Amino acid sequence: MKWCFFTFLLLAQFELYMVSAMLPRNPVKDLVKPLGVSSILSPQDFLSFSYYHKTCPAAEEIIHQKMAAWFRKDYTLAASIIRLHFHDCAIRGCDASILLNHRNSERTAYASKTLRGFQVIDDIKAEIERKCPKTVSCADILTAAAREATLLLGGPFWEVPYGRKDGKTSIAKEADLVPQGRENITALIDFFQERGLNVLDLVVLSGSHTIGRSSCRSFLHRLANYKGTGRPDPTLDRNYLRNLTRSCKWSSDLVYLDTTTPKTFDMEYYNNLGKKMGLLSTDQELYSDPRTEPFVSAFTSQQPDLFFNQFAASMVNLGNILFYTAPNESEIRLNCNYVNPAPRKKANPPRRS
Repeated sequence: MKWCFFTFLLLAQFELYMVSAMLPRNPVKDLVKPLGVSSILSPQDFLSFSYYHKTCPAAEEIIHQKMAAWFRKDYTLAASIIRLHFHDCAIRGCDASILLNHRNSERTAYASKTLRGFQVIDDIKAEIERKCPKTVSCADILTAAAREATLLLGGPFWEVPYGRKDGKTSIAKEADLVPQGRENITALIDFFQERGLNVLDLVVLSGSHTIGRSSCRSFLHRLANYKGTGRPDPTLDRNYLRNLTRSCKWSSDLVYLDTTTPKTFDMEYYNNLGKKMGLLSTDQELYSDPRTEPFVSAFTSQQPDLFFNQFAASMVNLGNILFYTAPNESEIRLNCNYVNPAPRKKANPPRRS
């Protein structure tokens, strides 16, 4: 009877989170003061599914075709685009600030050193500019490209609302706030909540680690001297530990985040956590913390629709993070790497004597 009652409570809690994740989020005031913004905006006031229907009806098709072409060249770029989208939205909201390429921009930060896929977004932007000049933001392109990347890997589809603007500010030290794989669960939960995302979003978006790779430097601390003990992390499976040790000759070497089905978007990531085969500390701790473990267990139930549906909902929530900026602090960039040049001032006509 006690187990049945616990199961009932767990399902009720999960349903509550599922409903809250699907509902529109209210603005969260004064949460991200270190980023220099005053509020998170309600996406319903700015985004629309039909935003480009009249001004650039070909936008989604261009993004789809370009992503498919790049995927055929290098399938690993799909996971890189999803990660690039997260790094963008996590700092200053989804404003393409991660794409700005100048000294001390987010793109130059230590946390951004392994980001990839910039050339994919440049290619998409160039084609859209040919068809619809000065119309589609880089932020919208990156958001839609992340959806296409998920589909190409076998993941779910979701409708992307559009209307984001491109920010003009990008600061390297802010990008280093993005989780790097060593944080504790409380820090992760706080990071997500400051951006209007909840615990379920954290667990579900972590599920994107069902594809992609990580550099060894992100988890080397787990292999030999975990927390100064001189021993490996005890939550690592011994065989998995040996395999990782053999794979990491250099800190820059790359290892699949999901060792079981690394090229397929599925639920094996969550099953691996139960086998002590989570690659990053932030992955494995999802299985051991009472705030996150119930959701991990729910996604190991061999019901792919449960994970797929919630992943789509959480990706919409991620893409809807919009921070307030003054009108003159955002624009539609002509080139995703640079802020638009200031318009030239017209010379005053010479006065007649």
